[in-house]
Amino acid sequence: MQGEWTGELAGPDVWVTCRELIPASSVFAFLAEHREALFPAGMFADMYPSRNGRPSMPPQILAAAVTLQALHGLSDIETVQELRCDLRWKAACGLGLYDTAFDSSLLAYFRRRLSRSADPQRIFTAVRAVVAETGVLKGKTRRALDSTVLDDAVATQDTVTQIIAAIRRVAREVPGADEVAAAVCTAHDYADPGKPKIAWNDEQARAELVDALVTDAIRLLAALPEREHTPKAADALGLLALVADQDVEPAEDSDGRDGRWRITKGTAENRVISTVDPEARHVHKTRSHKQDGYKAHLAVEPATGIYTAVAIRPGSGPEHHEAAVALDLLADDDQETDLDLFGDTAYGSGQASAALLAREHRLFFKPAPLTTAVAGGFSLDDFAIDTTAGQVTCPA
Repeated sequence: MQGEWTGELAGPDVWVTCRELIPASSVFAFLAEHREALFPAGMFADMYPSRNGRPSMPPQILAAAVTLQALHGLSDIETVQELRCDLRWKAACGLGLYDTAFDSSLLAYFRRRLSRSADPQRIFTAVRAVVAETGVLKGKTRRALDSTVLDDAVATQDTVTQIIAAIRRVAREVPGADEVAAAVCTAHDYADPGKPKIAWNDEQARAELVDALVTDAIRLLAALPEREHTPKAADALGLLALVADQDVEPAEDSDGRDGRWRITKGTAENRVISTVDPEARHVHKTRSHKQDGYKAHLAVEPATGIYTAVAIRPGSGPEHHEAAVALDLLADDDQETDLDLFGDTAYGSGQASAALLAREHRLFFKPAPLTTAVAGGFSLDDFAIDTTAGQVTCPA
């Protein structure tokens, strides 16, 4: 059941006694001043539906702690340590001077309840509303744009594993599909979630298996009757069609119509890497470093550290590129024009820059390094460009 905030403190009220030590423009002071308005008790009632059991830690304290944790990028254990030892954290979360906070596992439980609730964005929405109402950002025209990779907890799956898992999911989710699969799918015993027992060091055996699995997927999709499906069934069918196609191409001597397939060379663009989490993607922050998961995008006012907008997107695809997402982040900013925008090279695409300049923003993006078409050749800076006359003069 939900714990109630009674106002009883372990020791002196840190915000009352140490207020002058905490910068007035900081997030700590903001939370200390507006915590009760930000996070009223009723805001979290749906997350604690049971009226039985031991009362939880008041969610207002946990919400404030999670807000600061996200801002500072701390682990759960580090967050609790700050709550125990840092006066600013105690003031922001409403703890007394002698309060030893709580076990770090409560933060994980709270985030889990929040993510599974009907409104997992409620904390950010509440902070934005109070920021707008109090005018904390009034006159602050700088916004820093950035992104980071969020690692996914699922393992990357190869083509064989994905197709088998997708066929099993269709058989499980689509009414009658289990019987159809038993009749038309012959490449593998799909009651077994493991990989087929073949000589995996035999290239020909692997090729024949992939060909047979893709054929099974096509047969299953073709044999199922067309009708309205539940969302789960429709997702299962769509995923099977996707994974059966994304990693294969017609065999070397095939015209694409004889039903013979092989693994394609290279990696498909925007490839689904796991049937467990179909939205996870390969993410490249650099050419040499690859991670699997999502990208978190943010816009922040650097003086106060307040996040003005956040978004979590798949890690690949042009519509999820930093420059494209930046337009969405800034579209909801209370100050629609006249901002100083700071970011790295990723935000400086021509299309995004033109759109931001049209909104009368000032851009301070790191320029992309100049390159030459051939070794020892000229770069753009070597050419004389006269935009008025519409002429470009080669330095040669």
